[in-house]
Order: sequence, then structure tokens, then C-alpha cells
Amino acid sequence: MTPGDTRAPDELRPLSLGLDVSPYAEGSCLVRAGDTRVLCTASVEEGVPRWREESGDGWVTAEYAMLPRSTHTRRSRERNGAGGRTREIQRLIGRSLRSVTDLRGMGPHTITLDCDVLQADGGTRTASITGACVALIRAGDWMVAQGMVAGNPVREQVAAVSVGLVGGRIRLDLDYELDSTAQVDMNVVATQSGMLVEVQGTAEGDPFGRDAMDQMLDVALRGIDELLAGQTGAIEAARAGDSGAVAETL
Repeated sequence: MTPGDTRAPDELRPLSLGLDVSPYAEGSCLVRAGDTRVLCTASVEEGVPRWREESGDGWVTAEYAMLPRSTHTRRSRERNGAGGRTREIQRLIGRSLRSVTDLRGMGPHTITLDCDVLQADGGTRTASITGACVALIRAGDWMVAQGMVAGNPVREQVAAVSVGLVGGRIRLDLDYELDSTAQVDMNVVATQSGMLVEVQGTAEGDPFGRDAMDQMLDVALRGIDELLAGQTGAIEAARAGDSGAVAETL
């Protein structure tokens, strides 16, 4: 256990989801997981990338960025294009959201999810997925209200969390200090129906066994169930007219 961290090993960091916080975006969510904060906005545009024009399907894509002072020291902006880590995270977010979206039902529209890290303390990619899903659903609600689609194209929710082995113990939802000392670091993305979208696991030193992986996956999926419940509560509150309210979900 890191100094100041009083969580149980299988306990998520405190989570809050602030919906509709960006008045100009078709959907938005400010997600806070412990001291990590990410602003996720969804923008709906007519048309799709040229290579998808013949398909008749819509498209969902994502962009990710860490603001210069989201960390303890200033990070330079990526002015010459996204770096390798940024591209990897953008693709992960995009894949995760497309996995739960009816692209054919969207028609010829593109939804872009911008995930901007305001403050980073570990788990920025997983928090981005959890928050971007909510922003995407709210953008789908907006499309329905505008008569652009018959129903929300998001079929089900998706969320993500990190898990790892720290000091020989399984720990859920790693902050930076836990992540930096973990022997194994894993990111898990799963849907509301319990299906896996992606599992990224890496040993930082000694290899780990199948039994440890299965145990970490079980802990992560239980954590994701809690995140999905938090998403549901926040979405229902927003749909009931509590727009802009911050839902302290955990």
C-alpha cells in the first residue's frame, strides 16, 4: 500500500462523472478517478472519412492529449503530430467505443471523442474510455432529439480499469505511485454484457502465471461492473433533466 492510500486491494478510486459540462459539445463528461481528471467531449459531424463513403456506415473515432501541466512537470504539446503512445491510446479508445456502437444505424455521420487529460495520476487511458462512453451516449441522445437517427446508436456501455501486481498483491485501479512500482500492469476493457474488448497485460520484470492473470481479470471485471453502474446512474440523471450535475458515483 502506498503512503496515503487506504483503499482495499480490490477497491476503485473515488469516481465522479460530470455530464453535459461542455455546452457546445453534443455530448460531454468530466470523469474523475482519484486524482486523474479527463474531459471527454463528443462532436457529431455530417459525413464520414472518404474510405468509408461507400459503406453507408457511420464512424466513431477518438483523439487523446495530455495538457502541458497535467503532470508534475510541464509536458510539451505534440505540435508535430501525435507520438507513439498517444496514437496507441487514441486507437484503443476508438476501438473500445466502436465495439458497442451500431455504425450502420448511425448513418453517414462521424462522432469524434476528444479526451483531454487535465490532471494525470495514473489510469488516464482507462478513465478516458469510461468517460468517453458516457459522452458518446449523450451525443447519441442528441442525435435522436434532432431526428438524425431513430434510436441511440450506442448498443451498450463499455468501461475500463487498470489492475496489477504490486508487492506480490493484486491491486485494482492503479494510481501513478502504484503503477510505477507494479510487477505486472494490466488494462482491461469490457462491455455491459460482460464481453471483453481488450486486455493489455505486461510483466515489468519476472513473468507471471496464468493463475495470476485470471485472478487479476476477475478483480478488474468486478471493478468494471461498478464503473458501469456509475455510468448508468449518471446517464439516467442527465436524461431526467439533471444536466450538468456531477454524479459522485463511488
